[in-house]
Amino acid sequence: MTADVLVTGATGYIGGLLASQLSSEGISIRVAGRRTASLEDRFPGCEVAALDALDPSTLPEALAGIEVAYYLIHSMERGATDFAERDKTAARNFGEAALSAGVRRVVYLGGLGDDSDTLSHHLSSRHETGRALAEHGPPLIELRAGIVIGAGSASFRMLRDLVHRLPAMVTPKWVDTRAQPIAVDDVVTYLSAARTIAADEHHLVVEIGGRDVLSYRELMKRFAIAGGRRPPLIVPVPVLTPRLSSLWCGLVTAVPVSIARPLIDGLKNEVVVRDDVASRLFPDVHPMGFDEATKRALAGR
Repeated sequence: MTADVLVTGATGYIGGLLASQLSSEGISIRVAGRRTASLEDRFPGCEVAALDALDPSTLPEALAGIEVAYYLIHSMERGATDFAERDKTAARNFGEAALSAGVRRVVYLGGLGDDSDTLSHHLSSRHETGRALAEHGPPLIELRAGIVIGAGSASFRMLRDLVHRLPAMVTPKWVDTRAQPIAVDDVVTYLSAARTIAADEHHLVVEIGGRDVLSYRELMKRFAIAGGRRPPLIVPVPVLTPRLSSLWCGLVTAVPVSIARPLIDGLKNEVVVRDDVASRLFPDVHPMGFDEATKRALAGR
């Protein structure tokens, strides 16, 4: 059977989980990425395609015959520079190729954040990527999520290392910014369901989040409790630049500074769901709370 669903970024954390979920549901999928050998080993029953969104020549073959394409590509990786421009170029290339291939729908996972706010470089890039996909490609469903709670999430690893390794921490004022973290299982459920929901808009933005809205101060304390640890002493200070914060995190977490800095810069922006679009379009999805999501992630589930 020829695949009609494409999962890009399948070598990544969420892309790999989504591909496994779709495959387990009996859906014929094609997985794509730059490292095809690892995809062949991980998904032996699936079609595998070489794809680099920055190389347009790799796109037509990967997209041939595809009805729904998942865009889970991100240039913010270890040692990467100028990720925003790379992401914008990749999105434009992919959108144009998907349109030419007759793809019916693209599903993209972006980031929460109010466009009327002064967004961080990272969050602004996530939104710009969605706009580029919609401008140049087929109809787009853009799911926007904040912190993803899962064992392979960079944000989760940073949080885990900070809480587990430091009895006390000095933080800037973002410690009281609100966030709405979401379990990786729920993210994958939303992504899977986005394949078939009815949508009339060419570019539909759906904000998704877990059951709880917490400040980062509350989030770190509850994370410690969920892991059976004493909550860290948190001392906020008025001035601590994103650069200093990222260097500090680089000393105590396993997340590279090149990834930590854009993530930390984004902590100044409130990332919460502002409407009921997700609950209306996905009535069967009931996101879990932060404590349950954390316990699952800490257990490696």
